Amino acid sequence: MTEETLPSFASLNLAPAIARVIDEIGYESPSPIQAQSIPPLLEGRDLLGQAQTGTGKTAAFALPLLSRLDPALKHPQILVLTPTRELALQVAEAMQTYARHLPDFQVLPVYGGQNMGQQLRMLARGVQAVVGTPGRIQDHLRRGTLRLERLLAVVVDEADEMLKMGFIEDVEQILEHAPAQRQVALFSATMPKEVLQVARRQLKEPVEIRIKAKTATVETISQRFWQVKGLHKLDALTRILEAEDIEAMIVFVRTKTATVELSEKLEARGFSSAPLNGDMTQAMREKTIERLRGGGLDIVVATDVAARGLDVPRISHVINYDIPYDTEAYIHRIGRTGRAGREGKAILFVAPREMRMLSAIEQATRQPITAMSLPTRKDITDRRVGLFKEQIATAMESQDLEFFEEFIDSYQSEYDVGLRRIAATLAYLVQKDRPLQPEGGFAEEKVEPEPPPRARPARARESRDGNWQRYRIEVGRAHKVEPGNIVGAITNEANLSSRDIGQIKIYDAFSLVDLPRDLAPEALRRLQGVWVCGQRLQISEDRGAGQEAGGKPVKRRLLAKGGDQRPFKAGAKKPPHSRRGPKGGK
Repeated sequence: MTEETLPSFASLNLAPAIARVIDEIGYESPSPIQAQSIPPLLEGRDLLGQAQTGTGKTAAFALPLLSRLDPALKHPQILVLTPTRELALQVAEAMQTYARHLPDFQVLPVYGGQNMGQQLRMLARGVQAVVGTPGRIQDHLRRGTLRLERLLAVVVDEADEMLKMGFIEDVEQILEHAPAQRQVALFSATMPKEVLQVARRQLKEPVEIRIKAKTATVETISQRFWQVKGLHKLDALTRILEAEDIEAMIVFVRTKTATVELSEKLEARGFSSAPLNGDMTQAMREKTIERLRGGGLDIVVATDVAARGLDVPRISHVINYDIPYDTEAYIHRIGRTGRAGREGKAILFVAPREMRMLSAIEQATRQPITAMSLPTRKDITDRRVGLFKEQIATAMESQDLEFFEEFIDSYQSEYDVGLRRIAATLAYLVQKDRPLQPEGGFAEEKVEPEPPPRARPARARESRDGNWQRYRIEVGRAHKVEPGNIVGAITNEANLSSRDIGQIKIYDAFSLVDLPRDLAPEALRRLQGVWVCGQRLQISEDRGAGQEAGGKPVKRRLLAKGGDQRPFKAGAKKPPHSRRGPKGGK
């Protein structure tokens, strides 16, 4: 299916409430993964999809599954498994947006680090969709607080990442809890044998889709990104327009409505701008492009579909005001500059939660995208002053100034004022409607100081030195734990990245892990109750006894598999019974 033959969203037979949202948002056409996934998922078929991050997978499964659920049924009907909390939040937010016209629809993101009480209250009230990480989903299944008997469909997103983080067995255990007749959609950027084995066991006659990610080299285009923080994107764009040496620019947004709104705001700020979207007639579109080509227009605010095939050599800059949904769209976008061998510049606005998409784009373009700071007040002042000097020099060389020279001589003689004072006054009068110095209210971008890097401790270095503290967790070789299981659990529950985890040593009955010395007490409390390979972590500061021999530290007793593993003093009265884990735990 080529770009030219992609269907419209209107032809995909989505539920009216979902199609209404698509129309309101202004999406113009589905991406390849959406066009191929939506029809079989609407039919209730299982699906195995191979597609890179940034191809539009969320809408590919969310739109058809939301079209099939029953909003009146206050039980989980859709379960989406994601490898990280960040992705869980993104998917949940997207589903809430797509379902905004479904009455009383509720989606619950479930992940470590979130207040458990809040999750329990939401589940008790009733939700139709749950999006979460495998560890916390399993925790709710053990507690009996998440019931799957009414489940319509399960989505496994980024299955290869699940495998890398040690979650793939957890995923399969969760699928075993789902009803036999449930629908399953599994998406993965790559298809390692372990993922394929899960697919063979859990999917029934799946439709197989492979979207080959297009990669491209764009050597003639310099690429930068600005991480959205503090300032509004419109203010950031205005600064770039003020400070960069721009001949013409195309600004990409996601929706047709946004093209008109942003273009009007830029016009109000004194820039020559016009929208370009799929609602315009061909004649209007051609007129706008000709104005841009001829210099009668400097900025076009466009959607992806409207800008396809646009070839205007004077476009020096492409601004991705809204990050695209897929990498292919990004490549098309920035290809509007750097034409005919000229150098082009591409700038991408990226919210913190969109950094995963930034990484996918870097892979697709085979180029790093460098971070940029916004122009400062001084940068803009210098730019305006430079342009003003050019205006003076041009007028001085091209105009007959004899009358004005005589006027200045007359004024100086009559009022006894120095030439410097007269020139300064005239300069003020010329620039007062567009001051050379930015006026008040110009907020500078806050640049947070970079924290000192926490390098992983060298293998030969004692882990307690510097910024690291060694902790003991009650899961080991006997429980078939792997380093990936430990890393995945800790990063999801303690809001850490993998680089914040140092050495991991796995022994028979327990493991040792190096974590930041300044780890928050709340994060440690959350880790206490985390389950890995059927065991609670029961994390505690390591005291060093018995480590090297691989034995159990003194003054500690393992009460029961999966049970309470709190330390107690030698000679203390033994607890009357051991507390086992939640019903259903291993």
